[in-house]
Amino acid sequence: MKSLINWFLNPPTDESAAITLLRLIAGGVFFSEGILKFVFAAQGVGRFTKLGLPAPELMANFIGTFEIVGGLFLIAGLLTRLIAVPFLIEMAVILLTTKVSLFLGTSPLPSPPVPPQAGLFAVLHEGRPDFAQILILIVLLIMGPGRLSVDGFLARRRMLAGPASLTSENRQRHILAGRL
Repeated sequence: MKSLINWFLNPPTDESAAITLLRLIAGGVFFSEGILKFVFAAQGVGRFTKLGLPAPELMANFIGTFEIVGGLFLIAGLLTRLIAVPFLIEMAVILLTTKVSLFLGTSPLPSPPVPPQAGLFAVLHEGRPDFAQILILIVLLIMGPGRLSVDGFLARRRMLAGPASLTSENRQRHILAGRL
């Protein structure tokens, strides 16, 4: 259990800076979707009501707040791996509550404006942003937030303060390799 906690809280910090772009994309989408749930009732309470979710007002406010705060965490690269897990769960719930009924042609939400309006191709077309978010979250969960993140900054700071086992020679190698 300790190693799992360590894996979540101490991600690698030497990943490509391209990871930053993925964090910004996913975080920006969650952040903006969270705001939409408060600004437009049809995107929050109205949508949750149509889907038949319990306590739609409470649920929409909770999810909206979570998306705003979690989106900011992803953008900053703070607790990236930890926040990716509940976001993956949220995305699975989104697929189950919206795409299964779309597949079956029984969705309580408005149909897509043009064919396909039900079935597999409708799900693939309407679900592409959801699938992209899921894949980005999986990459962030596996690879961590990258160098240009709060997590990366904190890890480098811990490394500089360093454990006694990190000799000055090894510390210098890390600095030269761009890891500190």
